[in-house]
Amino acid sequence: MDLVLKNSKLINQSGEHYIKIENGKITNISKTPIKAEKTIDAKNNYVLPGFIDPHVHFRDPGLTQKEDFKTGSLAAANGGFTTIIDMPNTQPKTNTYQALKEKIKIADKKSEINYKLQIGHNNLEEMEKMMKLNPIAVKIFMDLESDENLETIFHNLSKLKEKTEYSGLVSVHCEKKTIITQETEKLKQKLENEAIDYSYARPAKSEDESVKQAIELAKKNNLKLHICHLSSQKSLRLAKIAKKTMPISWEFTPHHLLLDNTAYNTYDTFIKTNPPLRNKNEKINLNHLDEESIIGTDHAPHTLEDKTKGVWASSPGIPNLETVVPLLLTQVNKNNINFKIIPKILSENAAKVYGLKNKGKIEIGYDADLTIIDLKQEGKFNIEEFKTKAEYSPFDGWEYQGKPVMTIVNGKTVMDNL
Repeated sequence: MDLVLKNSKLINQSGEHYIKIENGKITNISKTPIKAEKTIDAKNNYVLPGFIDPHVHFRDPGLTQKEDFKTGSLAAANGGFTTIIDMPNTQPKTNTYQALKEKIKIADKKSEINYKLQIGHNNLEEMEKMMKLNPIAVKIFMDLESDENLETIFHNLSKLKEKTEYSGLVSVHCEKKTIITQETEKLKQKLENEAIDYSYARPAKSEDESVKQAIELAKKNNLKLHICHLSSQKSLRLAKIAKKTMPISWEFTPHHLLLDNTAYNTYDTFIKTNPPLRNKNEKINLNHLDEESIIGTDHAPHTLEDKTKGVWASSPGIPNLETVVPLLLTQVNKNNINFKIIPKILSENAAKVYGLKNKGKIEIGYDADLTIIDLKQEGKFNIEEFKTKAEYSPFDGWEYQGKPVMTIVNGKTVMDNL
């Protein structure tokens, strides 16, 4: 079926447009009427390139009581996302050919939107096998590895790049294991721990040291570096300096942008996440968002039981797919973010970094992945209306202005609240 969106507003262009979609592709953009079998009235709302989240944890397989590809992808569509990139820390880990093959099978069957998969590292032989299934990047949790292991892992990835079609893109969780171990042991000696202690157990210094190390290792091994959930101002400075001499990118989460570690006093362990919320003097904030930024939600749902086991035993992670866009659009309406950067930080930049061809822009020949937003719609977040399995969010009850009202994936409407 061919489809036309009429009365569509496009960023940086005046007036209303017609967008023609055939076989999942954009085939025409015009100010004059276009006929099609089906017409959708965008009602003078902005139509943006479908949002891309480069960092989600859909927990499938092995931890599907927390989320699965069906509920996760529906949550993504509900939040305006047309493509997600899933992380490898499932059970089993996605670090063997067999596990990757199995996850692809699950995602193909369950996902309502586009998806790509990152893999975990392994020996060179196993990673070579995995490359046959086209994973989009390799993820390294640096907080789980010794310095010696990290040297070996990065070296193996440089060999993998020589031997296969691997693009050389490595995404990193930057926190330094030795610092975390030392600080955690110190804090556990207190008579009683409070939730905020978790942010001191994994201080900004551990992120800064790890970012520095990741930059050195990526440069030495000729790899492209993507820093996940960057949260410290010093780490951001290091990444910006490195950008002058190497391919490097980074993402910000909504919780690191909008909250600081005093939130532990309100939300207790429900706000526990890695890296933790930072002191307001060290943290990144809305002023650090620019045309080159990327938003990654680090959507990491858990059960309520997992989140209420005390400071140290509670699982780290916050679900974000259904809150991030209204949170950012609210800041647009408050004039704290320039609306023109929204398609870049939510779509175009991630498409560029991850080499997602035909995504991230509204242009003829591109995939018909589109998100319609109503900048004026107001409301309050209500966790009971979300599609995710998670039953908690620090943003539950927050007021917003601006919301995704339709998500179109490859020309097919997956969410419609227009």
